[in-house]
Amino acid sequence: MNAIVEEIRAALWSVWNRRWLALAVAWGLCLVGWLAVAMVPNAYESKARIFVQLDDVLAQQIGIGTGSRKKDIERVTQTLTSAVNLEKVIRSTRLGETVTTPRQMESAVEKLAETITVKNTEENLFEITAESGRRDLSDGENAQLAQDVVQKLIDIFREQNLGGSRGEMRETIDFLDQQLADRQKQLEKAEQERLAFEASHPELIGGAAAISQRLESTRAEMRSVDADLAAAQSALAATDGQLAGTPRTIVVPGQVGGAAGALMQAEANLSDMRARGLTDSHPDVISIEKQIASLRQQAARQGNAGGMPNPAYSSLQSIRAERIANVQALQSRKAALNSEIMQITANQSLEPGVAAEAQRISRDYEVLREQYDKLLKDREELRLRGQVETERNAVKFEVIDPPTTPRTPSAPNRPLLLFGVLVMGIGAGAGAGWAMGQLRSSYATAGKLENTFDLPVIGTISHVTTEASRMLKARRFKLFAAGAGGLCGLFVVLLAVEFIQRGMVA
Repeated sequence: MNAIVEEIRAALWSVWNRRWLALAVAWGLCLVGWLAVAMVPNAYESKARIFVQLDDVLAQQIGIGTGSRKKDIERVTQTLTSAVNLEKVIRSTRLGETVTTPRQMESAVEKLAETITVKNTEENLFEITAESGRRDLSDGENAQLAQDVVQKLIDIFREQNLGGSRGEMRETIDFLDQQLADRQKQLEKAEQERLAFEASHPELIGGAAAISQRLESTRAEMRSVDADLAAAQSALAATDGQLAGTPRTIVVPGQVGGAAGALMQAEANLSDMRARGLTDSHPDVISIEKQIASLRQQAARQGNAGGMPNPAYSSLQSIRAERIANVQALQSRKAALNSEIMQITANQSLEPGVAAEAQRISRDYEVLREQYDKLLKDREELRLRGQVETERNAVKFEVIDPPTTPRTPSAPNRPLLLFGVLVMGIGAGAGAGWAMGQLRSSYATAGKLENTFDLPVIGTISHVTTEASRMLKARRFKLFAAGAGGLCGLFVVLLAVEFIQRGMVA
C-alpha cells in the first residue's frame, strides 16, 4: 500500500512540476477537438405517427380479413423506403435541387435511405422518422427538410394504401378475364378431343386407370358370385339328400292293402337303406329296387288304393326346383363375368398405346377443367372484393401525430462531446507531464531513489526559497490558474453558445 501511495505522489509531483507543459497540451487538444466538434453539422429529426384501422365486418365476410389487410400494410411498410418511393421524395423536396444526373440520384437515394425509419410501434400504429443534417443548410432549413420528408412519406403511404389497391384490383381482374378466355378455348378443344376418342374407343373411356378399376371391380364381383354359387350347390345337395330319404306316398291307417301297401313299405325300406348310407350298388338296395319295380306294376294294375301322396315330398320337390334354378342363374352370371374379364384383359393388353392416349386425354381435360374452375372462382371473389373496396373502404387511415418541427438537434450530442474533449485534453496534458518525468532521471521522493538503487538514503535536503522566489512562484501559480480557468471558461462559453443556437431554431 505504501508503494502505491509513493507512486501516486511521484506521478502527481511529476505532473505538477511540468504543469505548464500539461496546460499547453490540454489547451492545444481542447482547441483542436472543440473545433472538430463545431464542424460537425447538427442533424434534426422529424417524427410522425399514423393509425391504420384494419377491422371491418363486411370486408371480413367477403374475404378481406384482418390478416389480409395486415399483409398489405406490411408490404407497403417494407416498400415505402424503396428506391422508387425515395426518388419521389427527393424530387418533391429540396433534396432534388442539386441532383442532375442518374448517378447523383442513386447517391441521394442511398443517403436518404440511411436517414429514414418506418416501424410498427403497436398493432395499428406506425411511426415514420426522417433525419436531415446537411452541411450546406442551416439548422432551421435542416429541421424543415426533415419535416418535409416525413410529410411526403405519409402522402405516399396514403396513396399506396387507399388508391393503389383499387388500380391493382382492376388490373388483376382484367388479367384473370384474359386467362379465363384462353383456358375456355383450351378446355373446349380438350373436350372435343375427349369426346372424339370416346366415340372411337368406347371400351377405353377413362384411360388405363379406369380400365384397371373396371377389371378389379369385375374380379371382385366374380369372387362374390363364386361364393354364392358354392353356397347354392351345397344347399341343392342337401335338398337332394332330404328328398332321397322322403317317400313319395304315406300310409294311412285302415286304408293300406294289396300291392300299394307293399309298395309303400318297400319304398320306406329303400329310404331307410339310403339314409343309412347304402349305395345303389349294394345287393340289398338292388334287391329292394327290383321289388319296388314289380310292386309298382302290380299297384298300377290294381289302382292307387291304400295310399296318398306325401306333402313333404312335394314340398322338397319345389325347393329342389327353386335351388336348381338359382344354381343355373349363378352359373350363367359367372360365365358372363368370365367373358367380361377376358374382354377387359384383351382391351388392356391389345392396345397399350391407345390406353395411354386415353389416360393422357382424360388427365389433360381434368387439369384444364380444374384450372378453369379455380380461375373463375378467384375472379368472382376479386370482383366482389373490388366492389366492397370501391363502395366501402376497409382501411381507415388517420394521422395521429403530424410531422414534428424539431427544435433541438437529434445528433450530435454536442454538450457531451465538448465535455469529452475537455476531459480528454486534461488527461492528455497530465499524461504528457508524467511521460516527460519518466524520461528524465530525477526522483520525486527519497523512497523511490532508495528503491531504484537499492541503497539506503541517509537524508534529504529541503528546497530553500527566498522571498523573491516565493513571489515569482505565486505569480506563476496565478498565471497557471488563469490558464486553467480560461480553459474551463471557454468550455462554459461553448456550452452557452450551443444552447443559444438551439433556442434560435425556428
